[in-house]
Amino acid sequence: MSHQSSATTVRDVEVTRIPSGERITLPAGTQVVITQALGGSFTILVPSQAGLYRIEGQDADSIGQEASPGPEKPADGNLEQAAWNQLKTCYDPEIPVNIVDLGLVYSLDVKSHQEGGSEVSVQMTLTAPGCGMGPIIASEARQKILTIDGVTEANVDLVWDPPWTPDRISEEGKQKLGMI
Repeated sequence: MSHQSSATTVRDVEVTRIPSGERITLPAGTQVVITQALGGSFTILVPSQAGLYRIEGQDADSIGQEASPGPEKPADGNLEQAAWNQLKTCYDPEIPVNIVDLGLVYSLDVKSHQEGGSEVSVQMTLTAPGCGMGPIIASEARQKILTIDGVTEANVDLVWDPPWTPDRISEEGKQKLGMI
């Protein structure tokens, strides 16, 4: 969603404050403005709270929206491509570019898990080390990878070396951000 729309919460809903990562509950009847709806989650402006918040996809109904469909099955058993596809559904709630095109994912490795299935390991960074949303974005990436058939374990580690720079943004990401 690239345009803003107003909504009112129809039930109490737990949200995450951006960028601190603090969890609070918005009561039913709270006026909000949906500023971004990407990757299954929603970024909302809450005028009465003077800030931005994130609503997870499973709570989309609380603002009159529908949850996005689940992950696709990996084509030809290609778990690595399926994992990359899932990472492309993860967004920083303040930036309308997925974490892959933003250049935040440094590595992705798939290997057989000793107890069966596959393990996916990801190393990623953030645009700023102090961002409180980092653990939330990493957790979302992990959870989305775990929904892939055949993946039994997923690890997403935040790393700071090398430091992220805008040079890591893909051409597609730069276009979305109006950088080219």
